[in-house]
Amino acid sequence: MSIHKQSVRTFFNGKIFTANPEQPYANTMIVRNGRIAWIGEESDLERVEGECMDLKGQRVIPGLIDAHMHPLWLANASKQIACTPPLVNSIVDLVEQIRKSCKDIETGKWIEGWGYDEGKFLEGRAPTRWDLDKAATEIPIFITRTCTHIAVVNSKALELAGITRDTPDPPGGEIDRDLNGEPTGILRENAKDLVHCIMPVKSLEDNAVSLAELSTFLLSRGITAITDLMSRTKPIDYLEMYNTAVKKGLKQRTVLYYLWEDLKDHSILNPSNINNANQIHIGGIKLFADGSVSGKTAWVNPPFLGDEENYGIQTVTKEELLAAAKAAEQNNVQLVIHAMGEQAIDFIIDTFYGKKGWLTDGPSIRIEHAALPTSRAIQQAAETGIAFVTQPIFVFAEIESYHTNLGPERTKKTYPIPSLLEAGIKVAFSSDAPATAWADPVNPFVGMKSAVSRLAYNGADTGQKQKIDIFTAIMLYTKEAQEITRIPHVGQLSVGNHADFIVLNKDIFEVRPEKIDTLVVQETYMSGNLVYQDHSVKLHTTSN
Repeated sequence: MSIHKQSVRTFFNGKIFTANPEQPYANTMIVRNGRIAWIGEESDLERVEGECMDLKGQRVIPGLIDAHMHPLWLANASKQIACTPPLVNSIVDLVEQIRKSCKDIETGKWIEGWGYDEGKFLEGRAPTRWDLDKAATEIPIFITRTCTHIAVVNSKALELAGITRDTPDPPGGEIDRDLNGEPTGILRENAKDLVHCIMPVKSLEDNAVSLAELSTFLLSRGITAITDLMSRTKPIDYLEMYNTAVKKGLKQRTVLYYLWEDLKDHSILNPSNINNANQIHIGGIKLFADGSVSGKTAWVNPPFLGDEENYGIQTVTKEELLAAAKAAEQNNVQLVIHAMGEQAIDFIIDTFYGKKGWLTDGPSIRIEHAALPTSRAIQQAAETGIAFVTQPIFVFAEIESYHTNLGPERTKKTYPIPSLLEAGIKVAFSSDAPATAWADPVNPFVGMKSAVSRLAYNGADTGQKQKIDIFTAIMLYTKEAQEITRIPHVGQLSVGNHADFIVLNKDIFEVRPEKIDTLVVQETYMSGNLVYQDHSVKLHTTSN
């Protein structure tokens, strides 16, 4: 077999896992014009011309697809206070970090932080406005909980937002109050938007630069395709912002999912911007049916442990679901719904059970997170063709809150991946970064470790019956994620697909489960081109 030298590159001597069930393993790939032209065993090739890349026997897997994340939040989080261990282990630590930030704050700016989890705080409780007031009373403060469904603000922020004891709870949200009826500063679900909407907005240009800077970091984690599950039309349109980010260096193939709240009165969907041949395109409409398990706002049944009247918060109506589904069908995009608790998942499935899907290249309806699906929900979701996109890092990183809110035994039944797969449900893995209490929330190898070991970061058993093998974990981050996100020509290293792949420092199939998160991406390629390299290593390149 002879290949013309120009625009041809051959990668040989690798341990390639293709994620293609018909040809799972190979050691050589020929890439022409960014696509895989041939893949197989080097011994089957007679002669190869062009540039040759020696993979030195390293393990190669397809580029990873994060099917549910928040890149802009993640990019901006790096410029905010990280309220997670090891930096912040208590409310006292949090107050001290805020005080330090006050020294450099410009007039009119807000102090922001992300990632606190009261389950990890020495005080064993969430911070309040009065805690934050110890750090600053004249500078507004907005601190987002790890789940991103809850925020705590100081008295200045409440004042600027006009929130008083007489302010009613907004639909789908709750303002926490003390015994005297005074707001505590804790705002749940839609209530946090009362403050968020008055905060300064970064320019489109600044956000695009942040996304471009994030791109290299994501490549260092082997992530070549991403999603944004909180895309907005206002005050900045995300499609324009991401396209600007591409011009500044964003490399990932990207799918945007717009909030129904923004689209229902002013749809921007059209054949051009939903075209998945574009690097940046719109893939669906997003709604929320409830909140989070760790924040006790997921719509559950039975209620949260020790809080017998708290079944969480329902944040969507059947009418809204049906209206959004109609719009999704009319525009040939997915309907994507956040749901964690039993009642939220049941509500979605009861609404759409038996409905015929409208997409031909993937699932029409996705349920995001799906922490606590019932057996009935699993069976009916399978029958209806509803896909689940879940995040194994949650129970790994937030074990204290899960044990406190659900108890150890109920926790072991969360995220029942084997049960979903056995029922025939399409499943993809993702990170939801930065919406989890982990210093490196987007790291896919942490999620894989959690799914394969079903052990939390502190060694707690999160459900040994729900373990999967590493082969399956990789598939859920590659082939299966592609089939759900519908990004074309990725997810498998097979003929005709983009040559998006990563080279690991160790063989992921031989590393012990508890060590999976120590894997390092040595190199990342997109369309056969090197886009990231760990500076401590350089693979050998030769030319024929």
